[in-house]
Amino acid sequence: MKWDLDIVASAAGGKAGGSAMVTSVVTDSRLAGKGVLFVALEGERRDGHDFVDEAIAAGAAVMVRAGALPDGAAGVEVADTLASLRRLAERRRRELAMPVVGITGSNGKTTTKDMLAAALGPGAHKSPQSFNNEIGVPLTILGTPDGATAVVAEVGSRGIGHISLLAAAVQPDVAVITNVERAHLEMFGDAATILDAKWELVEALPPGGTAILPIRDQRLTSRRVGPMLTFGEDPSADVSAVAVALGEDGRAACTLSFRGRSVAVRMAMAGRHQPGNLAAAVAAAVALGTDFEEAAGRAAAAAGSAWRMEIHPGRFTVVNDAYNANPDSTAAALATVAAMPGRHVAVLGKMHELGEGEAAGHREVGARARALGFAAVVVVGDAPGIAEGAGPIAMVVADIDQAESVLRGYLAAGDVVLVKASRAVGLEVLAARLRGAAS
Repeated sequence: MKWDLDIVASAAGGKAGGSAMVTSVVTDSRLAGKGVLFVALEGERRDGHDFVDEAIAAGAAVMVRAGALPDGAAGVEVADTLASLRRLAERRRRELAMPVVGITGSNGKTTTKDMLAAALGPGAHKSPQSFNNEIGVPLTILGTPDGATAVVAEVGSRGIGHISLLAAAVQPDVAVITNVERAHLEMFGDAATILDAKWELVEALPPGGTAILPIRDQRLTSRRVGPMLTFGEDPSADVSAVAVALGEDGRAACTLSFRGRSVAVRMAMAGRHQPGNLAAAVAAAVALGTDFEEAAGRAAAAAGSAWRMEIHPGRFTVVNDAYNANPDSTAAALATVAAMPGRHVAVLGKMHELGEGEAAGHREVGARARALGFAAVVVVGDAPGIAEGAGPIAMVVADIDQAESVLRGYLAAGDVVLVKASRAVGLEVLAARLRGAAS
């Protein structure tokens, strides 16, 4: 990227002031510097306009709302900085000649993204962390290096129309839907609406674009008219993961197959559910022309993002899966830990955005832990239903500090403790403390 402010203003629908060359775009003033365009976004907690002077002092140009450009500063004034950020990404997308893959779904987006980027090789550019919303998706596209061989963009949704709004910035050549489960029911209302919202990514495909869909979900596969590859733990899938075996370290091995070719792999990422994500990633890679065996080997060796089934051995083992949670992902994490040797303890918190199914979903995961033979379930904070489902093995505590106190007195050498809840609960802090206690 190398844009002057006239190009930025034209793309963003704004008015340029001063002069500067822009080689990157950020929304965090701490990343400002020469060649950077700082976009001042107005959020619920902070207004980026409060940091404009800081960005200018660092040498950056700025994008601000109309009337907010300081005298003598280089920048662009626009009516809506968030909408203009998206328009900049749309302009950048039109410059990109490499293929783009969009990934959405209820669970597994980030993991599949990491595996696919690995499968495509070192030239692939991927979304940082979980940049999958109306800010993160444009930043992913804008951050694509000129020399990238492919772009892997994670695309989330909070309702009907959200993915469609980002479609011009993504313009996927391949669209992956990992699954349609019970996440975010509070926002969507029902499973059918979730499916419609995720399907918007497939609708954004050009003629000849390929959809990568889970074979077990006929709601999706029966909709697709056009190129499609299926994936899953079904031998009839185009890319199938079969003969799955979970090791004592929580990592799975499987046989991956594609059109008569098979390869045995052992995964670097922990989790019983990971072979399905692997199959999705490899399907997307072969859709772009990557050799099947090379894609399988590289994807299986991929490292995961932070706080997702991180396994930390010590006096007792801490499994940090605290990035997010819903009933299905929590059940998968519980099953993984239950297969590891030792006494099993689950530290669980609230699963947000479940809507009317909140209490039932919480009871379900509590009952699942009990059925799997967990010795104890520590419920942190207000998470109605978990203790009820877990029964006598449940211990309810008010906060992270109380949880740490209880667990330090309870955990013994050889135990395996799972830490999982929605991101807002902040259990990654507790996971870090437990790691310290186990070292």
